[in-house]
Amino acid sequence: MGETTTSTATGSTAPNRTKRNVILLAVCQALAQSGSSLTATVAALAGFLIAEDKSLATLPMAFQFLGTMLSTIPASFFMRQVGRRIGFTVGMCFGLGGAGLSVYALFSINFPLLVFGALLLGIHNAFWQYYRFAATDTASEEFRSRAISYVLAGGVVAAFVGPELAKVSINFFEPVKFAGGYAAVMAIILMSMCVMQFIQIPRPTAEERSRSGRPLLEIVSQPKFVVALMSSMFGYAVMILMMTATPLAMQSCGHSFSDTAFVIEWHMVGMFAPSFFTGHLIKRFGVLNVITVGIALMLGSAAIGFSGIAVTHFWGALFLLGVGWNFMFIGGTTLVVESYMPEERAKVQAFNDFTVFTFVAIASFSSGAIQHLWGWDWINTALLIPMLIVLTATVWLRLDNRRAAAAG
Repeated sequence: MGETTTSTATGSTAPNRTKRNVILLAVCQALAQSGSSLTATVAALAGFLIAEDKSLATLPMAFQFLGTMLSTIPASFFMRQVGRRIGFTVGMCFGLGGAGLSVYALFSINFPLLVFGALLLGIHNAFWQYYRFAATDTASEEFRSRAISYVLAGGVVAAFVGPELAKVSINFFEPVKFAGGYAAVMAIILMSMCVMQFIQIPRPTAEERSRSGRPLLEIVSQPKFVVALMSSMFGYAVMILMMTATPLAMQSCGHSFSDTAFVIEWHMVGMFAPSFFTGHLIKRFGVLNVITVGIALMLGSAAIGFSGIAVTHFWGALFLLGVGWNFMFIGGTTLVVESYMPEERAKVQAFNDFTVFTFVAIASFSSGAIQHLWGWDWINTALLIPMLIVLTATVWLRLDNRRAAAAG
């Protein structure tokens, strides 16, 4: 389209506009994920602090994911109408409101209000989950997997910033614990809102908005899409199940808050550091191989979780969990992007993320109860069956691809 191109580190080329968007989206991802990791570190503990029924301690996180689940479809179609920049900015406004209410809830010892604030933060999260898809809007087919990977690489910053902010801010409003963390989330969202105004992603034209493409059922019944959805859905759900339970499990094992923040920090490193090369691995070895390695790492995480309850066991299990999530989520997202045409983007992305975060919300709702009633071993046990289902689906797609190649 007349745009100049710039060579990437891997030798491919990408338009300057795409490169600019990917960098800015990676910065926004880093900020958004910093807020998310901060919330993940403190939310269950804040809930435990003010909830009368301690088994409901993870309810704020569960409602956060419920808000994300309920908002994924409206967010996608809203951005189809108004464009990415306006849509993402509106989502940030929900986040500001949610973090502000959470601060007030902790000051007033109001658990239902803390849960409602988490719901608003979940709406905010539904919008920024589309950063990875927005990176592909102006990208060539060859550059898409790398664009997704580079944007998610912004989360590496969050791996350190979020948990460190949680430690620094825990007593910022002493004696009201954890309120400072939510205040820090407000500041992070304001910074992200400023960066977002420089994104250059064209709003869909009236003609593009009027076309709908193939029926949704036809698209989502493709074997490629089924495996893509399972990889993202189960990979994300079991990651959240285990990550949400970790602060409570470590507290019950007598570990300090600083130890918990350290484990979450390295979990986030595992989630996002591989993003610098995951896209390249997909291009070199194939997306199904990368997803399969992700499944193996998830199973390895459960094995370490079963082996002990020292800080090193939690650290190893959560680190492998993060890397496994990265391979499965980026692999799944890459397959989703390959399964639709441009005019089908909004509805397919909406269906994908709605389904993913439905399972994430279920996992988050279940996490606190499982940990409270049965303990850490059952959290690890719950990981096994979903991973075996994704592994079976991946083998099925390999065989289907071989049959198609032989027939062609």
